[in-house]
Amino acid sequence: MRWTEFFIPTTKETPKDATAPSHVLMLRAGLIRQLAAGIYTYLPMGYRTLRKVERIVREEMDAAGAIELHMPVLHPVQLWEQTGRTAAMGETLLRLAGPEGDWRSQTVLGPTHEEVITEIARAYLKSYKQLPINLYQIQTKFRGEARPKSGVLRTREFLMKDAYSFHDSLESLDEGYRKMYTAYCRIYQRCGLPYIAVEAESGAIGGDASHEFMVLTDAGEDLVALSQNNDYAANLERATAAPLPADDEPPADVVEVHTPGHGTIEEVCSFLGTQPKQMIKTLIYTAHAPGEDGDVLRIVALVRGDHDVNEFKLNKVAGAALDLDGLQLELADARTIEDLTGAAVGFAGPQGLIDRLDLLVVDRDVATMRNAATGANKTDYHVKNINPGRDFPLEGDKVVVADIRNVVEGDASPTGSGSPIHLRKAIEVGHVFKLGTKYSDAMQATYLDRQGRPNPFIMGCYGIG
Repeated sequence: MRWTEFFIPTTKETPKDATAPSHVLMLRAGLIRQLAAGIYTYLPMGYRTLRKVERIVREEMDAAGAIELHMPVLHPVQLWEQTGRTAAMGETLLRLAGPEGDWRSQTVLGPTHEEVITEIARAYLKSYKQLPINLYQIQTKFRGEARPKSGVLRTREFLMKDAYSFHDSLESLDEGYRKMYTAYCRIYQRCGLPYIAVEAESGAIGGDASHEFMVLTDAGEDLVALSQNNDYAANLERATAAPLPADDEPPADVVEVHTPGHGTIEEVCSFLGTQPKQMIKTLIYTAHAPGEDGDVLRIVALVRGDHDVNEFKLNKVAGAALDLDGLQLELADARTIEDLTGAAVGFAGPQGLIDRLDLLVVDRDVATMRNAATGANKTDYHVKNINPGRDFPLEGDKVVVADIRNVVEGDASPTGSGSPIHLRKAIEVGHVFKLGTKYSDAMQATYLDRQGRPNPFIMGCYGIG
């Protein structure tokens, strides 16, 4: 077909809502057209490009031994309730609207297909002789992204390749995971993407281990932690650093200081003549215990004044300590803080709180501090020379010491090399997970092993899109 006969609606103007250079160029080149926020038409040239990428993905999946199928977009909500993900996905899970009891009110649009594929395995995979098996599809997904603003990335409707593997042993899962990892590397190499693979959190998907494939770019919305000598790479949710050296200063007596109107770290440091790294931030969270009448749990997290809490780590640590799977903490409101500490917001400290808490989570770098400053649990007052283990506990049934902070620029690699960590912006282009038995346990999906005993499938899942 001649160029003059083809449909390529280019424009000279830069769309006002487009900020990422790739988004601007795709719109101006006539590759895509935005219909609404997070919803795009792929115009002929854009669609041809998409199909070329799809062909590469399909070829590598087939070469890795995966088998293609096609699953429905409409899912019965009961499937999602079996795994508890209706709550975990929140507003990301899009539901059809309809009268109560109507089929539409009991149906969701699939953002991912773990439940559907597990239902298929439960129905058809009966014996260890049928394992391992890897099934994949390339299909449209829907997610309720709150603020889609990165062009065709993180949209509300998008094309995704999702694969799911079923195994009878952890060794088999490891082998399947390696095959998919290698296939992903080949896909990105063939597409010309300068990718890196980083350790990652599994999020609402769940599972035991995962890696994200990232492309470093200033247009990225994610942060990755990379050691200077390339011996460590992880996304910010997962990243950890070597513990900071312990302070060896001898403990001093606690001193209360009047700090009227100074409630922030910066204000208190200026007033006391100290540094944020010598401050302890006391953050108060709440969570609801299971059940309609569940109590409100009160959890306190402690980090250094120059660090921020990593809420992914905190939720995991607190959930394990309280034996509550999928725990989601929320920062407490002013009334709860005042009720717990007896002071206004900005003057909380860890001392004297343990008997009123359900859990105290101490960052490991706080546990080794000496003569720190923190709130006095008294409005307009702070205290100096607070020492962990003396002025608040580091042991006990309601105390956990763990890594709960975000890494920062210049932290040392956790590998032992001492190489400094640098934070870089990146875009996620793929994610692989070791799911374990999370879904097969929840949905009672089992096979018979060599002794004729039922066992839950051990699963992996692998997504691009």
